[in-house]
Amino acid sequence: MEEVFDIVNINDEVIGSAKRSEVHGNPSLIHRVAHVLIFNTKGELFLQKRSMSKDVQPGKWDTSVGGHLDAGESYQDAALREMKEELGIAPEKIEFLYKYCHSNDYETEYVSTFFGSWNGIIWMNKDEIEEGRFWKIDEIESNSMDTQFTPNFLDELERYKKHTLSN
Repeated sequence: MEEVFDIVNINDEVIGSAKRSEVHGNPSLIHRVAHVLIFNTKGELFLQKRSMSKDVQPGKWDTSVGGHLDAGESYQDAALREMKEELGIAPEKIEFLYKYCHSNDYETEYVSTFFGSWNGIIWMNKDEIEEGRFWKIDEIESNSMDTQFTPNFLDELERYKKHTLSN
């Protein structure tokens, strides 16, 4: 059965619903996504390399955790669910960082980003993730012109850096 997402307006208010196949490829249908940036105690950021079977940005390095909200689901519940589904982890808490609307030629997403900390073993869902590892931020930045990262992740990293500088 195909996933159904809430459709929201520019104020992130639910105005309807649509199937995954309808929102992907139609930037006028804004849907919700939760991201989690997972850091270890060394300050390194975990990134996942998207499976080649993904319909968006296959084979590229991306945000630690990211996933669509199910209809009626909260951002935090989706973030916790996706961490468990994608990486097999369940931190005691995650911290809300910021929210934004991201649009490109393919889709428009309302994104809530959370901070998580993890130093244990990470299991990866091989249906969604080809591989994963912790990266130093300067290592990512020195390779940011490389096409190995998703444009959405590079945008997220810039937002995170601005957020941490302002707090």
